[in-house]
Amino acid sequence: MARTVAVIIGSLRKGSFSRKLANALIDLAKPALNMTIVEIGDLQLYNEDTEAHPTREWIAFRDAIRPVEGVLFVTPEYNRSVPGCLKNAIDVGSRPYGSSVWSGKPCAVISNSPGNIGGFGAN
Repeated sequence: MARTVAVIIGSLRKGSFSRKLANALIDLAKPALNMTIVEIGDLQLYNEDTEAHPTREWIAFRDAIRPVEGVLFVTPEYNRSVPGCLKNAIDVGSRPYGSSVWSGKPCAVISNSPGNIGGFGAN
């Protein structure tokens, strides 16, 4: 049986290098891995004040990550760091305290950049 892996893309642009790379990896991983892209573009910025009544998007995101066996982050480098949307998704998934959807899941990061030094800052 194929292992389930959530793929989170750190770029919101439809034609991004990260999205193209993620789609190619999803095709290459079959049938050993069942990889599904979990979108992050609609997640509101994390604010602990919202935690008492989490948004519909936060709940859907957490529910999509919770059952998978692993996570693959495919991300560009923005200003020698991870994109803000990816950091926000990590924050949304890690809260509330003690209920992180990331706990116990192996994760991997693939970073990319058309620049000379690649995506090292995002890794």
